[in-house]
Amino acid sequence: MAIRKRSRHSVPPATTIRRKKRRRKMKRHIVMIGMMGAGKTAIGSELARRLHVPFTDSDAEIESAAAMSISEIFARDGEAFFRDRETQVLSRILKGPPGVVSTGGGAWMQAGNRELIRAHGLSVWLNCDLETLWHRVRQRSTRPLLKTADPKGTLARLLEQRAPVYAGADVTFEARADDSIEAAATRLIDQLRGIVPEFPEAK
Repeated sequence: MAIRKRSRHSVPPATTIRRKKRRRKMKRHIVMIGMMGAGKTAIGSELARRLHVPFTDSDAEIESAAAMSISEIFARDGEAFFRDRETQVLSRILKGPPGVVSTGGGAWMQAGNRELIRAHGLSVWLNCDLETLWHRVRQRSTRPLLKTADPKGTLARLLEQRAPVYAGADVTFEARADDSIEAAATRLIDQLRGIVPEFPEAK
């Protein structure tokens, strides 16, 4: 019986093999936590782009599911209702393929959410100082928790209350006011590579 020669086209290109290996290495979600204005969405989306994995913003997913903005949900149904929906959406996201996930500022404050994130991902706290946070959020009217007589004071109190809980994240990343999104993503990738042996390659 004649033996057929193996076609050279049957061997995947080296770049394809490398990409498949890279995707296999991403075994857990990277979950961005921290205050509003810390840069979770901006840095998270850049990180996902470089790692060739999906990026998901949990707040955006909640708004899509409810066909309402976060502010509208708070106004109509209250914060407790929102937190329940947040947990449901977060659970669905974390059961999907590994990627980068940006969470709302209060998500990590819920014990159930912390358990979900620890079970399915690596939590990264974007630690950002008050003045930088205030500079980024003061012109936005979409932050329901800051609709008070003293929004900066409210932001300061939230940061004081939340920082000790955020500190329980797997990784603390110091978010700098003068960093570009690209520079911050590069620093975060370098930090994660030093912590997680199987951390995938990034371009």
